[in-house]
Amino acid sequence: MQARKLIWVVVYAVAMAYVEAAAVVYLRRIYGISDLLRDIAPYDPRIAAIELGREAATLVMILAVGLAAGRSLQARLGFACVVFGTWDIVYYVWLRLMVGWPDSLLASDLLFLIPLPWWGPVLSPALVALLSVVGGLLAVVHDRGRAMRPDAAAWSALLAGSLAILDAFMADALRVLPASAETLGRLRPTPFNWPVFLAGYLAMIWGVRRADRSATRSPS
Repeated sequence: MQARKLIWVVVYAVAMAYVEAAAVVYLRRIYGISDLLRDIAPYDPRIAAIELGREAATLVMILAVGLAAGRSLQARLGFACVVFGTWDIVYYVWLRLMVGWPDSLLASDLLFLIPLPWWGPVLSPALVALLSVVGGLLAVVHDRGRAMRPDAAAWSALLAGSLAILDAFMADALRVLPASAETLGRLRPTPFNWPVFLAGYLAMIWGVRRADRSATRSPS
């Protein structure tokens, strides 16, 4: 049963990634953007608000699938993580097939706008997405008679790692605060802080492994 659900969840994520990639292709064509580092579209507060709403709606779609597919909190979070990770990775695959971008895993991309602009090389969100898929699969698999009970050390590693990764993604936006939405919209990235990102990523890997080892047979 879980295997069938996982298949359909992945199919949904692949289709969702296509829709996301198609929307980006349309926006790039409309605004004449071929290089995110060079081309800056005119700031439009209405379009900016719509884009923020679209990103929020994407998060709702991911969480909704997780809630619908899983029965326990662990399984629901697991399915949501699988959707998120699959969507994020396949999104770049679709873009590559549609417009030939990214031409490198180190190409800079504007990743997200909530709560501030996130910038990073394509490889960085892909790594996070891969870990999300692995962690989600572990949560779903262990849901059949086993429970993952992360201890304080695992939670601390996951939290610290997440904060470090977010800092690496939003460092440029955080550096110019306080700033207007228009200023943030014109922001372009400085060299990515790989040491901070990798430190956070390794901490999260350790946290996921520790949580996996915490899975114990539930009492019958």
